[in-house]
Amino acid sequence: MKQVAQNYKSGELALVDAPVPRCGPGGVLVRTEFSLISAGTEMMKVGEAKLSLLGKVRARPDQVRKVLESVAQQGPQATFKKVMNKLDSYTPLGYSLCGEVIEVGAGVTDLHVGQRVACAGNQYALHAEINWVPINMCVPVPDGVDPRHAAFTTVGAIAMQGLRQGQMALGETAVVIGLGLIGQLLVQLLRANGVKVLGVDISPVRCQLAEAQGARCADAPSGGGLDRLTNALADASGGFGADAVFLAAGGSTNEPVELAAKLARDRGRVVDIGKCSLDLPWNAYYEKELDVRFSRSYGPGRYDTLYEEQGIDYPIGYVRWSEGRNLGCFVDLLAQGSIDVEPLISGVKPFAEARQTYEALDAGELKGIGFLFEYPEHVSITRAIERAASAATGSARRAGVAKRTGTVKIGFVGAGNYASTMLLPHLQGRSDVLLAHVATSSGLSAVSAQRKFGFQTAGTDYRAVLADESIDAVFVVTRHSGHAAMVCDALRAGKTVFVEKPLAITNEQLEQVAETVRETGNDRVMVGFNRRFAPMLVELKGAAGRRSQPALLRYLVNAGTMEATSWYANAEAEGTRFCGEGGHFIDTMAWWVGADPVAVSAARAGALADDVHVTVTFADGSAGVVTYTTLGARKFQKETFEVVADGKVARLDNFSSTVLFSGDKTRKQRSLGPDKGQKAEVEAFLSSVRTGGPMPVPLRTVAAVTAATIAVDEAVATGTTVKLASWA
Repeated sequence: MKQVAQNYKSGELALVDAPVPRCGPGGVLVRTEFSLISAGTEMMKVGEAKLSLLGKVRARPDQVRKVLESVAQQGPQATFKKVMNKLDSYTPLGYSLCGEVIEVGAGVTDLHVGQRVACAGNQYALHAEINWVPINMCVPVPDGVDPRHAAFTTVGAIAMQGLRQGQMALGETAVVIGLGLIGQLLVQLLRANGVKVLGVDISPVRCQLAEAQGARCADAPSGGGLDRLTNALADASGGFGADAVFLAAGGSTNEPVELAAKLARDRGRVVDIGKCSLDLPWNAYYEKELDVRFSRSYGPGRYDTLYEEQGIDYPIGYVRWSEGRNLGCFVDLLAQGSIDVEPLISGVKPFAEARQTYEALDAGELKGIGFLFEYPEHVSITRAIERAASAATGSARRAGVAKRTGTVKIGFVGAGNYASTMLLPHLQGRSDVLLAHVATSSGLSAVSAQRKFGFQTAGTDYRAVLADESIDAVFVVTRHSGHAAMVCDALRAGKTVFVEKPLAITNEQLEQVAETVRETGNDRVMVGFNRRFAPMLVELKGAAGRRSQPALLRYLVNAGTMEATSWYANAEAEGTRFCGEGGHFIDTMAWWVGADPVAVSAARAGALADDVHVTVTFADGSAGVVTYTTLGARKFQKETFEVVADGKVARLDNFSSTVLFSGDKTRKQRSLGPDKGQKAEVEAFLSSVRTGGPMPVPLRTVAAVTAATIAVDEAVATGTTVKLASWA
């Protein structure tokens, strides 16, 4: 299928061939009929991508702060890799469309194949011939509604949420500042609610359009235009001013927020919907005691992964107008004829001309506010994109031995930021490695990985990786909840498996892996416990020498906070943060002492779910403590590791420096940049696959460390020490 994509690093816009997404549970596959181009939001994003690196920095100070925090914790080298990978990847465009359901995922009962739906979301309702859309992000389109009009539904829901935040009542007066798509729709919605509406925009054409849609007056914000607006507002409001002023404008000027203070009545409401400067003039807002409100996108549910991705709706008794209900309300208004978007359609362009259309909009050659892409009726359903002819399929043989002498053929499941910065660069361009197939949930991310790393095939179905008998090893680098099941599938397919931590997030999942190993006899699994391969740590352990007594170990992890919208923070679906990351630190201690964990106790800091103090006992009598916290200073290093034994103290500071105190001697070492062992880890794995030798980390240890990590939640809940069962 075809999809619009932009490289944020170069600014290049392209219509790329991408694999069709898989129809996962809780959603539907939609063939796009029409998608809406937002001349405001999208063109701002397109313009940012064309800026220089310094220009991008100036445009996104919020991202700069995140980068600086990452440098403090992760070091400049790792941060640079992550930033450049993010920039040098295809990003999608689009967020509002109308199309036909062509496949229904498991658990979806309210939609059926052949039904027309309106879809929302900048991750789902993309400028692509086919999209997978979660159930709460799409609504049925009533019979008789023009699909071109239904493509406006997302923008309509944004305007509707702004209206709801304004809490408008029949007979009140409102001013809409900014008469782009959202502003024009807001004028119509306010009018339909019995509100007297005025509009403000620097464009005479947009002002005329707003008046044609029911605005009492729409004019420029200065000179004679402002005088006419002021007089019309006085007439409409009885001289009191606007009950509510809606900021639907964009740009960096502070004029809209200053104008809002002039036009609002005493104790009026100012609702921000657009993205303009909000440097509130204190005196003006204080003297009128204005109520400033924000309208967040399409409504309650936006940015909530439980709502948007997992389809968990809010009870109507608690949230009357959720995101999905706003979408549904808008298409109902279209069906009733209460909203007319036909005058907002400035042009309909064939999807094949997407790149030229964006270029014309960016150059100012296309005038208007609402442009649509029209899509072909017939689309080829292809879930794999070939870069080159596939190698001949080899015959099945014992898992883990490369089929071609000296060359390891690899498949990747998942190609996110970690895989693209910490694993794939160590596999790219090697004569002894063939990157065969990459599968991701997003077709665009698969194509990005194919472009950057040279995979022969890119797709959206991981089962295609497993079905290729010529592939020697599979890397599983996806969200945590899917690791165990994918590992089991790969083992049954006779593959050697590298899976990022954690191997499992529940005891049931861990037992499934154990049962699969027993059933297949294939035990060739390696978990990405990379820290045991870190050069500085390996050298420090060697310098410390052999022990004659148990050791005491301490690992402080200054994990920091994360965005609430991150999938990593979804503990219910993906396990706790410690469950997801804690295996690294328990494994490092197990590797240092050369013994597996046998018991775990733990305590949390009050009600803070992500802050935990874990004590681990090892089979040789050693004991270690992991303090995993979000409470530390942002500028303090992320990891501090200490070992005390035999009159020696060894300390590692964030993989940047080490010190060993032994008697009267002190040994110090520094590195040019943090190396957490990914390169050596990958090399060890490849060697095992190539030779058929043992896995670099024994499966017994992998299982024991995973069980210890999972046991932390039980230890916290029960307040007892959890003894770990041995791997059978």
